[in-house]
Amino acid sequence: MDVLTPVDPCDFTVFGGTGDLALRKLLPALYLRDRDGQLPDGFRVVGVSRAEVDDAGYRALVADALRVHVAAADLDAPVVERLLARLHHVTLDIEDVAAWHQLHDRLKDGAASDDVIRVFYLAVAPGLFGTICEHLDEAGLVTARSRVVLEKPMGSDLATAQQVNAAVGRVFDESSIFRIDHYLGKESVQNLLVTRFANTFLEPLWNSRWVDHVQITVSESLGVGERGSYYDRSGALRDMVQNHLLQLLCLVAMEPPTYVDRETVRDEKLKVLQALRPMTPELVDRDTVAGQYAAGLCEGRPAASYADEVGHASSTETFVAIRTEVQNWRWAGVPFYLRTGKRMPERVSEIVVVFKEPPHAMFPHSEGPTEANRLHIRVQPDEGMRLHMTAKEPGPGGIRLRPVSLDLSYAAAFGTRSPDAYERLLMDVVRGNTTLFMRRDEVEAAWTWVAPILERWSQPSHRPRKYPAGTHGPVAAVTLLERDGRSWQETE
Repeated sequence: MDVLTPVDPCDFTVFGGTGDLALRKLLPALYLRDRDGQLPDGFRVVGVSRAEVDDAGYRALVADALRVHVAAADLDAPVVERLLARLHHVTLDIEDVAAWHQLHDRLKDGAASDDVIRVFYLAVAPGLFGTICEHLDEAGLVTARSRVVLEKPMGSDLATAQQVNAAVGRVFDESSIFRIDHYLGKESVQNLLVTRFANTFLEPLWNSRWVDHVQITVSESLGVGERGSYYDRSGALRDMVQNHLLQLLCLVAMEPPTYVDRETVRDEKLKVLQALRPMTPELVDRDTVAGQYAAGLCEGRPAASYADEVGHASSTETFVAIRTEVQNWRWAGVPFYLRTGKRMPERVSEIVVVFKEPPHAMFPHSEGPTEANRLHIRVQPDEGMRLHMTAKEPGPGGIRLRPVSLDLSYAAAFGTRSPDAYERLLMDVVRGNTTLFMRRDEVEAAWTWVAPILERWSQPSHRPRKYPAGTHGPVAAVTLLERDGRSWQETE
């Protein structure tokens, strides 16, 4: 479907409508979709929060947010006014059952309101997911055309994830539940499927015969900042590995579906999660590294330690490195290395597929280095791909080998702005397209695999290894690959 095709009229309700996520990501995404003509007449946005603001106050708040979070070149005054006219605000204490009539009255005041698509975006703590869904049902607001969007974290472990899924599932059918992972909406992540399955030269090489190993890195240069209280309860394993990194691994390792559709892709991703090598206590000790940033220099500026940022000594990990394997026919024996951390040298998300060396040295008297072929898939920033190859340097005489690369920058190749992940995902919610969202069994399979690591790391003897802010993590993360005769592929 053309991504610029207008969606159907919708009442888009955001719980947590005055919060950071709504103002920084969701409403700017809706503005940009409105600018590109995707929001039809009759598309309303209802912010729900405890803030004592009326419609005019909410519109002023959102207008300020758009000026901060949308590039000046993308701001169009008439479109801003059009979006602001769509906005409404309902002041609501979620726990106050008697107050829910206000939201009921607001959503019921539209023409043919029960025929309009209703999206309920829960940009709130997961402990409120079940309560909100229950009250929506009691208020008679859940219709056949309703969808609910759940932001991460989906619980803090397998048991709490199951509780959240059960509570939401008592009100909404699984086909109407959209568990969002914004990484899956990024252009380069979606293009990974096209790269694999629409180009015949790659798929025959995408297996253990030709691939030496795979690296997935999601690094951030920022510290925890204002998220310290949340992050100290979560840590990098829950915050990043259980969702973002495992989802990227699934897209790299999944088998070709019969065709790309909402359930076929998710079926294949689930098989990857189920094929991950179980993490025994011995494997956790050998194949995982937890780290925590100490004071250092990050992007040329002094950076405080994690303990100083949260205000107390803590055993929460801000860095994780894991070696795992996908135990199936395609990937048997191929290591997958996962790495994520805060206060690293730069913000970058990248997948690197490292191919095996040629089986025979054909140029014994050549000069210059030879390197394994590598496919770098840049998720952010500067989305694109780079294929590293070996070529002969031009000139007479002997053969001089030189590593070269074939580069694809999406911005340069297509001459257009790559939409933010939320722009695509929010429109997919309205359309009812669940392809890029996590299914219940996916979430629970991911928590099942992570559970032994959480258990082992919860022991009193476990302490994350310190690394200076602005570096690539603890030395143990380097050793994790060095013992296999490999090294991390740092950004070039």
